[in-house]
Amino acid sequence: MNNDSNDYCHRSPPNVTPAYVAAGHYSPVAPPQQIVIQQSGRSRGMMFGTFAMIGWMAFALCALLLVSQLLTMSDYFDTSGGITEKHHSGTMFADDKVAIISVDGVIMSGDGYVKHQIDRVRGDASVKAIVVRVDSPGGTVTGSDYIFHHLNKLREEKGVPLVVSMGSIAASGGYYVSMAVGDQEDSIYAEPTTTTGSIGVIIPHYDLSGLMARFDVKDDSIASHPRKQMLAMTRPIPEDHRALLQAYVDESFGRFKAIVKQGRPAFRENEAALDELATGEIFTATKAKEAGLVDEIGFLESAIDRALTLANLDANNTRVVRYLRPASLFDISGFVMSNDRRPDLASMLELTSPRAYYLASSMPPLMASYSLLWKEN
Repeated sequence: MNNDSNDYCHRSPPNVTPAYVAAGHYSPVAPPQQIVIQQSGRSRGMMFGTFAMIGWMAFALCALLLVSQLLTMSDYFDTSGGITEKHHSGTMFADDKVAIISVDGVIMSGDGYVKHQIDRVRGDASVKAIVVRVDSPGGTVTGSDYIFHHLNKLREEKGVPLVVSMGSIAASGGYYVSMAVGDQEDSIYAEPTTTTGSIGVIIPHYDLSGLMARFDVKDDSIASHPRKQMLAMTRPIPEDHRALLQAYVDESFGRFKAIVKQGRPAFRENEAALDELATGEIFTATKAKEAGLVDEIGFLESAIDRALTLANLDANNTRVVRYLRPASLFDISGFVMSNDRRPDLASMLELTSPRAYYLASSMPPLMASYSLLWKEN
């Protein structure tokens, strides 16, 4: 306050006489005192440093969590092998994984989409269990055996449980690859409407000689030996050639049954029971379970739960992933193409070459293979 203010506080107000003040009826009001709290520079520095340290620790923790999540999410952006990992269920950022490997469509060479998935799972240490989702009528003998071999090898090398979930159809070669479960009990799940079985081998042949004769068309091919044209559609199969082809089919059929025994241990001691089933007949899920071809009737979720149990994984701390082909313009237009290629002359020649099939189809194998070529495994 300035001097005038102090003067005013000590002066008597108007109309107050000296006698009135002397009698004690009035006392001047003392000026208010100002209290100033001074903080030392050292205290301020300590407080600032404490808050700064807490802030940096919080920042470091957030950064660590962010980096951890980015590393976890990096799998979802990895397109190695022409496939992309996608979260299916469970905890998205969990460390442990259950991997779903899809086997769908007609199986041709086997060295395609399925093999890329197998290679991805083999190189992923986070995968603790595998579910093979089969939705296939089968395909070539070699392609089916190729996929079975690599699935079986994957299970043995990683030492993780493998469970099969059958979709709408898992027949013939589709059933063949399902045997990769090995001796594991309660490991094959079929949906209530699954078609399975069709254990058998076929070499397709069509005799067009009558049609050719009607239109006066002759096969004038030159071959090094008559057996070079054993499966020519321009003539009937001679009996000696038929015997050779039957022996070839029987050998492939014997391997099919041997593979079934690997995945269905009950048939090892009861081959007669397997012979009764291995007629090429297809079965409903209920009949397949009664016959011992599958273990349980359930959907994909049941197979995943079984895989979690076998691997001793916590469902709340595990993520389930599957692998997708990258989308292309043909996918958008409604066509699913393998390796981004259209059917061409080379593909047609490959499909028309003589070969044995593990295939369940009422359509000629050539037509079935061509119509599903764009979903080749």
